[in-house]
Amino acid sequence: MAFNGTWKIDRNENYEKFMEAMGVNLMKRKLGAHDNLKITIQQDGNKFTVKEASNFRTIEIEFTLGVDFDYSLADGTEMKGNWNLEGNKLVGTFTRKDNGKVLKAYREIVGDELVQTYVYEGVESKRIFKRG
Repeated sequence: MAFNGTWKIDRNENYEKFMEAMGVNLMKRKLGAHDNLKITIQQDGNKFTVKEASNFRTIEIEFTLGVDFDYSLADGTEMKGNWNLEGNKLVGTFTRKDNGKVLKAYREIVGDELVQTYVYEGVESKRIFKRG
């Protein structure tokens, strides 16, 4: 499974603008841009376990493709949605519980990097990870 392994953040593209669109305050945006995020992904068929470890929190999420689950962002924003596999790309669709707006998320392997793309309210951001 191509996603399996540990991935450490290498760089961000437009991440602060994305966080601003999400309503994250300035101080949290500055901290979030330097969170030293490390993601460990383990896939077993349609089931995934994802551990996210950063300067702010460590959480473990288990999900099955196509099945809705609840998720909290690091700033406390509550969401509900699911991940699906489309070709070689994980595609997530999450709806905010506070305002009903949709966040799209994509995870794909590009070369030797994990590229995580977010789209919210027309603002696109990328977080690029290297195997760690």
